[in-house]
Amino acid sequence: MLESMTGYGSAESVENGVRTLVELRSVNNRFAEISVKLPRQLLSFELEVRELIRAHFQRGKISAFIQVQIDEEQPISISVNTVKVKAYKELLNTLKRESGLDTPVLLEHFLKFPDIFENGTTSLENVDQLWMLVKTLLLEAIACLKGMRRREGEELSVDFSKRISEIEGTLGHITTLASDNLDAVRKRLAAKVEAIASKDLVYSRDRLEMEMVLAADKLDITEELIRFASHNKFFLEELNNDESGTGRKLNFLLQEQLREANTIASKSQNAEISQKIVQVKEDLEKIREQLQNIE
Repeated sequence: MLESMTGYGSAESVENGVRTLVELRSVNNRFAEISVKLPRQLLSFELEVRELIRAHFQRGKISAFIQVQIDEEQPISISVNTVKVKAYKELLNTLKRESGLDTPVLLEHFLKFPDIFENGTTSLENVDQLWMLVKTLLLEAIACLKGMRRREGEELSVDFSKRISEIEGTLGHITTLASDNLDAVRKRLAAKVEAIASKDLVYSRDRLEMEMVLAADKLDITEELIRFASHNKFFLEELNNDESGTGRKLNFLLQEQLREANTIASKSQNAEISQKIVQVKEDLEKIREQLQNIE
């Protein structure tokens, strides 16, 4: 099954007022090129992120964006540390008594000590716990990206199959034209031999007949048509191959198809066949453009 190199995948989680987002973007590239952007808390896990992505993709330029931030839309759990409040109260009462002040202890005095409040953002500081969450989201984003790349690959596979079918039909027409063309060439060469034979010229009839056979053989494109058909068969089989490196194999087969098309055009010496080959090469060129996006 074909897999495109273009796609997008993401996964998101909101826990304890912290929003974690993983995004993957992929475009075509000759090799596997991975770039990673991480928050400072997870910089030490960059290698793990790269290896995890590389294990699932063989080719493509893949950009990974991982964000961890406090979600302003989510309520944050805030509590009061009663132990610290009591401790600060005793401290303030002691200070009041020792200084001989009659001023009462007010709430504003406690607000000078921010550590009496505890909130739910501590998960940002727990790196190991944060990494486990990011790793889970990364795997989800990878699955999402891979699914999108496969769906696009399926669409390209349908297009390739259609174009190869059209090429097969054109080659069938060329085969018929080539048979008629070869007969016409043989008759034309035979007429020339007879014209020479009717004149008082010294010539070797055996040599003329040999040259006629060689000329006709040079115009024979049967082998090229057979090889072309074979390449088409292997191309269609490769479309359903689940092994890696399908894009490279298809590119190789396409080069062989183009080579046979060029040979047929140069050998046929027939205007109609040449026109048909132009159509074939146009379809092959469209396939080549799309193949650049296959993994």
